[in-house]
Amino acid sequence: MITELRFKASASSGEVGAIMMRPPDARKLLVLAHGAGAGMRSPFMEETARELAAIQVATFRYQFPYMENGRKPPDPRPILTATVLAAIEAARAAAPDLPLFAGGKSLGGRMSSLAALPPQVRGLVFFGFPLHAPGKSSNERAGHLAGVRVPMLFLQGTRDSFAGLALLRPVCEGLGERATLFTIEGADHSFHVPRSSGTSDGEVLKKLARETADWMEGVG
Repeated sequence: MITELRFKASASSGEVGAIMMRPPDARKLLVLAHGAGAGMRSPFMEETARELAAIQVATFRYQFPYMENGRKPPDPRPILTATVLAAIEAARAAAPDLPLFAGGKSLGGRMSSLAALPPQVRGLVFFGFPLHAPGKSSNERAGHLAGVRVPMLFLQGTRDSFAGLALLRPVCEGLGERATLFTIEGADHSFHVPRSSGTSDGEVLKKLARETADWMEGVG
C-alpha cells in the first residue's frame, strides 16, 4: 500500500511531503531520507523502496524543505536534522506497530546520524555515507559517529568518490560491533556499476535491499 502524507518539517519551514510504502507483510520500517541533489521521487529512492517492500520492509520517504520548495543548496543543518526528527515522528504515527529504523542516501543518512534520535530508532542505514568531498582525503565527517549508540549499517560502493575505503574501513572498525560495512564491488556513490562488471544496477539494488533487511532482522 502506498500513502502520500504531509508533515511539519520544523517550526520555520512549513510542511513537506512524504510517501509511505507498506507491504501487507511488513516486518520493519525504514525512515528514508534523500540525498543532496535528488528528492524522494528520484529513481534511486523509488527503486530502493520497491526492492525493500518486496522483502517485507516498509519505507517512509520524505522531502527536506529545500527540495520541497525547489531551492538550492540544502538547508542549514539545524533544519535538516529537525526534519529528520519530524519525519521519524510522522512515520511512528503512520505505522506504530513496526520496529523503526532511520537513515538515507548520502546527505540524508548523514543528517539522520547527526539528529538526536529518539529511543524508538533501533539502527541507522547509510546508503553511501559521504565521508568526504570528492578529491579530498578526510574522515572529519565521521567524528560524531562515536557518539551514536545504535547499530549502523554502511552500504558503500568500492568506487565511491565520497568515501575512500582506506578511510572508511578504519572508521567502521573504530566503532566496533555497532558498525557493519557492506561493499558493492565497482559501484560508485550512486551505486552505478560499469557494464563490464557483469552486474546490473537493478541487481545492485536488490543486494542492498537484501543486506538491509537481513541486518535489520539481526538488530531486532
